Amino acid sequence: MTPQEEKQLKLDHRYLRMARIWAENSYCKRRQVGALIVKDKMIISDGYNGTPSGFENVCEENDVTKPYVLHAEANAITKIARSSNSSDGATLYVTASPCLECAKLIIQSGIKRVIYSEHYRLEDGINLLKRAGIEVTYIDPNQSISES
Repeated sequence: MTPQEEKQLKLDHRYLRMARIWAENSYCKRRQVGALIVKDKMIISDGYNGTPSGFENVCEENDVTKPYVLHAEANAITKIARSSNSSDGATLYVTASPCLECAKLIIQSGIKRVIYSEHYRLEDGINLLKRAGIEVTYIDPNQSISES
């Protein structure tokens, strides 16, 4: 591994840790997911799964996720749309691999890399991202790297 690749891997681990912390903001009980969009080593957006703005902060009813709950990736991408930032060429760090619907948003937003730390039960989203030429990387959150 080149020194540049090693440095990038360390950054990827750090941003994923930050996404895991950000997931703690979610009111969802079944699964808390966090996402960060990073461009030029700056966090330009963040998101976690939850209900739309103005809705009650209750994600489930009778142990079933409400249909209008937004995924962390969708929240982060829509925040970009309301800002002066551009996600073109950015990296998305997300705690769970994207679903098919979020993969479509990722492709359309111009994000070029997706780094995730938990496998989702379906791989449709990952497969679509790879088909679109987006770099997709799984990083085991329990794997330690040297911080030298």
